[in-house]
Amino acid sequence: MEFSELKRRLDAALSRRPRRELSRSDLISAAVLLPITAHPPEAGEPHILFTKKSADVPHHKGQFSFPGGIVEERDGSRVETALREAWEEIRLPPDAVEVLGLLDDTATRATPFIITPVVGIVTRDVKFQADGREIERVLEVPLETLRDPNIFRTELWEREGTPHPVHFFTVTVEDVIWGATARILKQFLDVVEGREEES
Repeated sequence: MEFSELKRRLDAALSRRPRRELSRSDLISAAVLLPITAHPPEAGEPHILFTKKSADVPHHKGQFSFPGGIVEERDGSRVETALREAWEEIRLPPDAVEVLGLLDDTATRATPFIITPVVGIVTRDVKFQADGREIERVLEVPLETLRDPNIFRTELWEREGTPHPVHFFTVTVEDVIWGATARILKQFLDVVEGREEES
């Protein structure tokens, strides 16, 4: 899919779809940026950027995620949180991101967070730099790879006696995206493909 077509689809879908918001006092609010990159910017093949968490973080050690973190009091919005965290984690300047909209809030299952995903296009060439403390590396995956049904699978896991689906995107043997990040990614791909899940 060409970058211009992807942007057109996202602009149309994100502006008209109702967004599910979760508000629970027992969960911690967080926000992530789902960054869409291309080289050259806005013209090359679209990629989705992920970060790999280091072994030193308190939650989700070694897992792939989107840049993001906990909402702080100084943040004016979830968008501000996602952009601030992307700058702190991988040196993505906020002014290099065109925010297209928000996806549904997603609650994590093993940790006490509600994540607001912010979809944004990286509008210029940026030299991403993992902070080395929370983030060990940056991974840019072609959108076409993520759209391939052969890399996707769902397993049924049980937590506290309740079964729930867990999604996996096997990009390579070493690079497997799963958990809340995979749920957010699947929702993003459903929006792109125009196949929103029935809720």
